[in-house]
Amino acid sequence: MIDFHVKKRYGGCKARTGILRIRGREIPTPVFMPVGTYAAVKTLSPEELKEVGAEIILSNAYHLYLRPGEKTIRSLGGIHSFTGWDRGYLTDSGGYQILSLSTFHEITGKGLRFRSHIDGSEHFLTPEDVVRIEEDIGADIIMPLDIPTAIGSQYAAAKTACATTVDWARRSKERWEREKKSSTLFGIVQGNIYRDLREKCAAQLMDIDFPGYAVGGLSVGEEKETMYEVLDFTTCLLPDDKPRYLMGVGAPDDILEAVIRGIDMFDSVLPTRNARNATVFVPGGKLLLRKAEHREEERPIQEGCGCYTCTHFSRAYVRHLFKTREILAYRLATIHNLHYLIEFVSGLRAAIEGGRIEEFVELFRSGEL
Repeated sequence: MIDFHVKKRYGGCKARTGILRIRGREIPTPVFMPVGTYAAVKTLSPEELKEVGAEIILSNAYHLYLRPGEKTIRSLGGIHSFTGWDRGYLTDSGGYQILSLSTFHEITGKGLRFRSHIDGSEHFLTPEDVVRIEEDIGADIIMPLDIPTAIGSQYAAAKTACATTVDWARRSKERWEREKKSSTLFGIVQGNIYRDLREKCAAQLMDIDFPGYAVGGLSVGEEKETMYEVLDFTTCLLPDDKPRYLMGVGAPDDILEAVIRGIDMFDSVLPTRNARNATVFVPGGKLLLRKAEHREEERPIQEGCGCYTCTHFSRAYVRHLFKTREILAYRLATIHNLHYLIEFVSGLRAAIEGGRIEEFVELFRSGEL
């Protein structure tokens, strides 16, 4: 199981740094987790992930259950051995993907019935099944099966989904405790944008008592101010001595605002997806590499950046690779985006520990970070 302790708090807000211990490694928080949905961060090798500073990555149990199957992964030594990644692994349960990707799904009291988005085959998974699947996969942190609801959902639908999420969380915890494996199970706070539902969900999850808590159901189309407002009251509901994970958030401004509100862990496909679309992070915003203005630009993507891409290649060359659809283009842009985001979070940690969070915020908002 993981161990977590808060290292430094910042008096002017809820921001804090901490240490998350997984498999004998100390991971400083706040931390950003690159997403490797199918047990691979697109275009990068494990060694390249280490070079950009990744300490823990996320994979999706729904997708790995369908391909190659949890039994295959277990037979090959578990996810770390299977992928050659010897640092932290977190698996999402895949509840969101089941609801969004399946050609058919039905929620029952027992679990989720659905058809595969790949071949249309029918499956039925209970919360207990998902814990078993994630244990077979061998992740360090596992998430229970939950029911997120779309922004704009009616209160009654969100209330029902919340009640199911809590019931499934309780059943997941009971199965996890019987397994007595080395993973750590987090609870997921749902409730859409409704404060009373979030409050009730968080209270019930804390009664069940999880080693860590995630905030789910955000960054799914709502206005940024709405997300920040929900975070304002939700993080106050969660235990101070346990890690807090905001699921699916990876834009620098959103990470900054969430850290100020007390979040410790993040994941998102944004940096890798943007990279594949020739969009890279730079201080002050984004750079669109396909633009003609970069045709003869000898500068790197970001002046002063220490990533492999920026220390070896010009914008003109990376643009050329995108225009000719060379696979190297996607790798180089992905390396830069992940390096940028992980360094951004590292700088944020340093600002918290040095008592300079206001200065960091000002530098970011002025386009210097």
